[in-house]
Amino acid sequence: MPSLILVRGGGDLATGVAMRLFRSGLRVVITELPQPLAVRRTVSFAEAVYSGEISVEGLTARCVKDPGDSLRVLSILGKQEVPVLVDPGCTSAKLLHPAVIVDGRMTKRAPEPIGYSPLLYIGLGPGFEAGVNCQAVIETRRGHTLGRVFWQGGPEADTGQPSGDPRRVLRAPADGELENHFKIGDHVEAGQLVAEVGGEEVLSPLAGIVRGLLHGGLQVTRGLKIGDIDLRDDPRLCQLVSDKALSIGGGVLEALLSRPEVRSQLWT
Repeated sequence: MPSLILVRGGGDLATGVAMRLFRSGLRVVITELPQPLAVRRTVSFAEAVYSGEISVEGLTARCVKDPGDSLRVLSILGKQEVPVLVDPGCTSAKLLHPAVIVDGRMTKRAPEPIGYSPLLYIGLGPGFEAGVNCQAVIETRRGHTLGRVFWQGGPEADTGQPSGDPRRVLRAPADGELENHFKIGDHVEAGQLVAEVGGEEVLSPLAGIVRGLLHGGLQVTRGLKIGDIDLRDDPRLCQLVSDKALSIGGGVLEALLSRPEVRSQLWT
């Protein structure tokens, strides 16, 4: 039986990677936090942790609360679906023995040891350096190097600024509980109240579509990204994996295909 690929994180970028790998005939498992902080929830397999299951572009992911429940994981894989394990420490790697781990958590810092060494550990974006804390790094910053594979060194440094108009990103103005007044896919005008955190208002700086928004009721910290406004004003885009995510997924696929010892473990 072909080996698994374990993707750490189920946000929108990691979901794009998982979809590209799945559509290439590979078996993919995702690990996530007990309360994921994926903003683009409608295209993030992390949402399965909250809802039990989610379908993104026709591919269904199902939550597995017990990362040691190997039978449930295999059952979901057998249905041509993606298991999402609540497993922040990635303890399931020792049980599932994945040939490849793709770290798509986007923490922008070096990964902590998990006590398991796959044939290939791939990191997405800043915080990773090939030959130091992983074997390959995929560039995640938009530009001419987006999706490129680095086998030495690392990607561009984190600038702390989002691509495009930085005003599109909504951040928590204070520590406290998030209360949403809109949902993903809704149109908002500039100045409208999108959410509140600890009683402080979060106003939309621009007119557009609410492209992403954290779950209401979560406790968030000041400065945390809680939402995203899309100026293109097209609600259909809220249901599609982004070009950026698919490009990164293409880079991961290239890294797998370039290593014969890895290919032989994944395809039969």
